[in-house]
Amino acid sequence: MTRIRKVQWLIGLAVSAGVLLLVGVNVHLVYVAFASQPECVSHLKENGSDSGRYRAAKSAC
Repeated sequence: MTRIRKVQWLIGLAVSAGVLLLVGVNVHLVYVAFASQPECVSHLKENGSDSGRYRAAKSAC
């Protein structure tokens, strides 16, 4: 195997490993996005101006 072929093979291997890593990370992010079900947190339900308390813009609970 010539030196140029060896370098091309290593570059191809590195690019393939990078692509596989990106695909794996994206698959994991999609899995976590669908698998996680955040619970409702306590928040103000009515309009008000309580300092330090937050109100959901649109409550789903």
